[in-house]
Amino acid sequence: MAAATELTLTDTAAADQLREMFADSRRILFFTGAGISTESGIPDFRSPGGLWSKMKPIYFQEFIGSEEIRREAWRRRFDNSDGWVGAQPNQGHLAVAEWIRRGKAAAVITQNVDNLHQLAGVPESQVIELHGNSTYARCLTCQRRVELADLEKEFQATGNVGPCDCGGIMKSATISFGQSMPELPMRRAHEETLLSDLFVVLGSSLSVFPAAEFPRIASHNGASLVIVNREPTQMDELADLVIHDSIGAVMTHISQ
Repeated sequence: MAAATELTLTDTAAADQLREMFADSRRILFFTGAGISTESGIPDFRSPGGLWSKMKPIYFQEFIGSEEIRREAWRRRFDNSDGWVGAQPNQGHLAVAEWIRRGKAAAVITQNVDNLHQLAGVPESQVIELHGNSTYARCLTCQRRVELADLEKEFQATGNVGPCDCGGIMKSATISFGQSMPELPMRRAHEETLLSDLFVVLGSSLSVFPAAEFPRIASHNGASLVIVNREPTQMDELADLVIHDSIGAVMTHISQ
């Protein structure tokens, strides 16, 4: 795994402004993308040199339709081709957890599947995972949860992951390209978005829909919108504050 990014705050004035916005807010909602986890050494997907430039994504219908492709998907998972295994929460994750612990933030909506918010201390009930979770698997038919450690033993022994006891296909509990978005997390994310008065984007390019619609909904509903991301996003003009800086450095600064 790559080393964690060194945290250096370059825009102290913007971070101070964000601290004031946190102090004035009644209900903060976080929205996190791959950029918060790159500081834990996890590669992102879409940037030059990112995961998808090195490895073609497997679409849901391909996974369903081909045992060979399912075998390749499991090989990637157990080879840790995505870099998630062993990653630890960084200062950004820990700061999000601290604001939730203080009661200032209600929840975190995340596009990530790495489980790092939970590892940082955010209660499971306050993490809204739009794209699922890579740390376990589910049967696509009966929804039975199976831990990856058990499936890895099977894969190492047989070179494959067989069907569930019910006959259904086992799949990591992530949302693949072409797979329907999960209904309950999407509904919860919408409800929390409408309740927030400060919507804080941390490390998302805001280019993946329908998830990226939530910042727009928050802004149109009267919430202040903040975007902290190293690169510009297509919603920067909509935001009340944009900070192109290290997420961990910004969040550590405002949490002090």
